[in-house]
Amino acid sequence: MSYRIGVDIGGTFADFCALDETTGRLATLKVLSTPQEPGREVITGLAELGSRFGIQPSDIGYFTHGTTVGINSVIQRKGIRLCLFTTENFVDVLELARLKMPDPYHLMSSRAEPLITRDRVLAVRERMLADGTVDRPLDHASLREALDQAIALGAEGIVLGLLHSYRNPAHEREAARLIGQWAPKMPVFCSSDVWPIIREYERTATATIHGYVQPPVARYLTALQAALKQAGVTAEAMVTKSNGGVMTAELGKSACLQMLLSGTAAGVIGAGFVARQAGVDKILSLDIGGTSADVAIIVDGTPTYGTGEMVGDFPIYIPTVSVTSIGDGGGSIAKVSEFGILTVGPESAGSTPGPACYGRGGTRPTMTDAFATCGIIGHGNIGYDAVSVDVEKARAAIGTVASKLGRGLEQTAEAIIQVAVSGMYREVGKLASRQGIDPRDFTLLAFGGAGPMMGCFLARELGMHQVLIPTAPGVLSALGGLVADVKNDFISTAYYPLSADELPRLKADFDHLAKRASTWITEEQRFTGSYVLQPAADMRYLGQSFEIEVPLQLEWITAGDIERIAAAFHAEHDRLYGHSSAATPIHMVSLRMVVVGGSPQPKAAAEPLRTGAPVPAKQIDVYLDGAWRKVPLYRRADLGHGHRLASPCVVAQEDTTICVPEGFTGAVDAYGNILLSLGQ
Repeated sequence: MSYRIGVDIGGTFADFCALDETTGRLATLKVLSTPQEPGREVITGLAELGSRFGIQPSDIGYFTHGTTVGINSVIQRKGIRLCLFTTENFVDVLELARLKMPDPYHLMSSRAEPLITRDRVLAVRERMLADGTVDRPLDHASLREALDQAIALGAEGIVLGLLHSYRNPAHEREAARLIGQWAPKMPVFCSSDVWPIIREYERTATATIHGYVQPPVARYLTALQAALKQAGVTAEAMVTKSNGGVMTAELGKSACLQMLLSGTAAGVIGAGFVARQAGVDKILSLDIGGTSADVAIIVDGTPTYGTGEMVGDFPIYIPTVSVTSIGDGGGSIAKVSEFGILTVGPESAGSTPGPACYGRGGTRPTMTDAFATCGIIGHGNIGYDAVSVDVEKARAAIGTVASKLGRGLEQTAEAIIQVAVSGMYREVGKLASRQGIDPRDFTLLAFGGAGPMMGCFLARELGMHQVLIPTAPGVLSALGGLVADVKNDFISTAYYPLSADELPRLKADFDHLAKRASTWITEEQRFTGSYVLQPAADMRYLGQSFEIEVPLQLEWITAGDIERIAAAFHAEHDRLYGHSSAATPIHMVSLRMVVVGGSPQPKAAAEPLRTGAPVPAKQIDVYLDGAWRKVPLYRRADLGHGHRLASPCVVAQEDTTICVPEGFTGAVDAYGNILLSLGQ
């Protein structure tokens, strides 16, 4: 018997999903996360899988893991102390950034302080031209002087961000070699190796984040590998990536930038899997955990991708699953401002001490406490019995806010929920505007520990007509890591026109990327299955300032079909901006290659159709829409294919609670998903 194990660690719980490769059955589990001792929750969860389901470490043939160590290091600014070496006269690259105000509606807003402050940015005399030729050789004396200053400043690592290294990395690599000779224990990070993109700020900022988190991520992954080995897990540990794929944990030690957004990306990949299974083509995913709510757009089971996603205060320019994060999670703390305004988040109670109703020492009111006060949770243990809900402690915590507002407990609790929903509504509206979509054309797929509690409320405000709840919504991110493909992205700067004269160069550059991609998946990842190569290019009309990414076909490149490549660009430009210009020359900026190795997918058998109405476990009192109501409480395990639900009602299961307010009807599909419809 062999199992595939997926693990995702959030702010409050660590989620586990185990797939029996023989039967296709899934086993799921939650344990409390241990931010004070990262990795301990993994070992605790493995022990629980053994005691609950009889899954032994020797039975595990595949193990994948999503971690927040990297992103937390950036958000909390707990990475290593870095110095940045730049070309002389370019030392302000991080300070200047793109000269954009963080908030254009706040005239006093200011950009966050860079991870490497100006006093630790040191100049090196050298100059590489934009075409890759050397204008001024690397001056060894200035490099040695910069290194001595960095050591005096207490540097724990050096980032090399020299001018035009995307075109010719020779000076960065020479500098790295010399620093390795002069200071062998000093980590060195070359921007041309991290992500060799054109534009100095984007490349330097991305390399800075990579260097900032690499040592703590490497230490964490090393400890994880040792713990798994000690527990008896012989499978090589894999980690989920920001682009929705997976790679070996060993590679993750050096390519840690690729896994900064691994948890959020895994959730979107899991949502795409459920959407395909349920046959829903347009999905707006809503992942609410203990700390935040994450929203993404999924069409035909495939999420949207982009670059420039924010990690804390800073953008990274590697390809990632496009996710919008909102500071409203189940553990988000509610408080009253000095002006008497009720606010929710972004501060979170986390797992320690957690919401007041968890009885772990928390006293400040959270969104989870609001749901407990309204009677929606508190009818049994939650998180696979990891937590028992103390409603009286929840009511006491809500009372600290209610007294300041001069309102009753239940009215205050419902107001907290409404404020959180309004924040989500605002951010979803921004996302919809950027992507040019109408949320009313989409189905909301709610998951995470708190997503099914909030989903219907948000859908109702957005005018969305359907909400889809997976069978195990609380551990969907863990499932996403389990079904994610082995995947990696490669890029090279082209910066030449799309023309017949440049066709040999275009073919050679794509051929080089294809060889790098094939080598990575077959040799570095030791992937033995079939894989596909997906080329793309960043292109623009001659004279434009910014480019767009255009998917291409390998056969167009092999055949030298410039017309097909150009037509693809014109079509994408027209889709995004509503116009194109076939007569205008096209400029190739960057070439991309994605390699994807397919992962086995769970194949759940369709359940037989059940007859009759579902039987509620009991009747409970809940406060909904301004009044106490007696509603049925269903156990998710008692619901099957063909069962229908009337509103209002509550559905409880081990990993979450589903709240169905007035106006919705529900139906259970053949795979156990619940589809809630508004006004039908």
